[in-house]
Amino acid sequence: MHKSSKPFAAADPVPADALRRAAPSVARGFYTILAAQFFSSLGDNALLFAAIALLESMQAPAWQIPVLQQFFVFAFILLAPFVGAYADALPKGQVMFISNSIKTAGCLAMLFGLHPLIAYGFVGLGAALYSPAKYGILTEYLPAERLVWANGWMEGLTVAAIILGAIFGGLLIGPRAGAEIVQQLNGLAFNGGIDTAPEFAILAVLGIYLIAAALNCFIPKLAIEHALTHRDPVSLVREFRQSFLMLWKDPLGQVSLAVTSLFWGAGTSLRFIILAWSAAALNFDREQATQLTAVVALGLAAGSVIAAKSVPVMHAVKVLPLGIAMGLVVLAMVWVSDWRLATLLLLAIGILAGSFLIPMNALLQHRGHLLMGSGHSIAVQNFNENLSILLMLGAYSLMIRAGFSIQAVVIAFGLFIALSMGAIHRLHGHDQDSNP
Repeated sequence: MHKSSKPFAAADPVPADALRRAAPSVARGFYTILAAQFFSSLGDNALLFAAIALLESMQAPAWQIPVLQQFFVFAFILLAPFVGAYADALPKGQVMFISNSIKTAGCLAMLFGLHPLIAYGFVGLGAALYSPAKYGILTEYLPAERLVWANGWMEGLTVAAIILGAIFGGLLIGPRAGAEIVQQLNGLAFNGGIDTAPEFAILAVLGIYLIAAALNCFIPKLAIEHALTHRDPVSLVREFRQSFLMLWKDPLGQVSLAVTSLFWGAGTSLRFIILAWSAAALNFDREQATQLTAVVALGLAAGSVIAAKSVPVMHAVKVLPLGIAMGLVVLAMVWVSDWRLATLLLLAIGILAGSFLIPMNALLQHRGHLLMGSGHSIAVQNFNENLSILLMLGAYSLMIRAGFSIQAVVIAFGLFIALSMGAIHRLHGHDQDSNP
């Protein structure tokens, strides 16, 4: 899951606008990075719902909908040994431009008839290349004491992109706007073969990716931190394995990797669960269900603000109990049938998630940057997080194929989150005041 336009306050006494006052050119570069990330993430999230609508228009089996996200994350796992080294060996703005170009190609392929699963997987290839660069550039561009603050910005705008992507995508494929779009397209003398609402939504996403690619051209060019010492695949795999083991053996790296991997696996699955649950428990249609997922993202933005204001990197492990609470709130969804209560519940889930994700993400980035270089560490992080997504979405798909009720699915995921976070807290709760 796979965030506000207001600056997130720093965890230290430095005012939020200190970066802008101290170095205007640095501030411009930082906000250019944020803008590029916002549009790229906006495209990813809007395209997901357009692809879901396209699958439904093809009358694809229901289990293919979560599998859509599995195709997207598969590239993160397959390319993990290579993308970190690639991101560290080139200026990261250049890597982000290449990545957005690949996303654009995947979007075009879906528009011209390639099966949505395969085309969205190709977009995932671009996202896999993009991720080490977008997070790695923060550690190169800003000092360590600004990383929670910068992550608040990055994750906050990513949440905003999730919210707007869900609203925008849901609106375009919804029954009201969709019918109007089809009517207008059919009235054109030439529509380029775009005659359905999902196809029009994909075309709109293509424009968003082009904006992101254009912004990538204005990202400041930074010095390359880690030149490639090896270019052959075997050496890169061996180097990735060393980075993987190094980060998992580091106590603070271990806890932050475990928490962020659990969050993204459960959070991504929860996004699809909400679509099915809102239809069964609230009688929502696809447009309403899609927009309900934005409520969690809104809570995540609020949680990001709270974390950025109150949790410095050195105390990041203190937020682990919030993950247990999140699992228990997910469990409570089973007894909810009123949309107003559902909205409050999903908002609470998002706030709890943002409050523990942001500090853990900043801690992981900082440890990785110190141990092995930002691109390599983000690649290890992506491998673990997306492996978690792949496994949890696979479990969800299997439960659907086996005929599990959505209530049983919600109970299983809520218990899994609470028990897993409880186990992590038991193992690492005494590391609360460790100095990163």
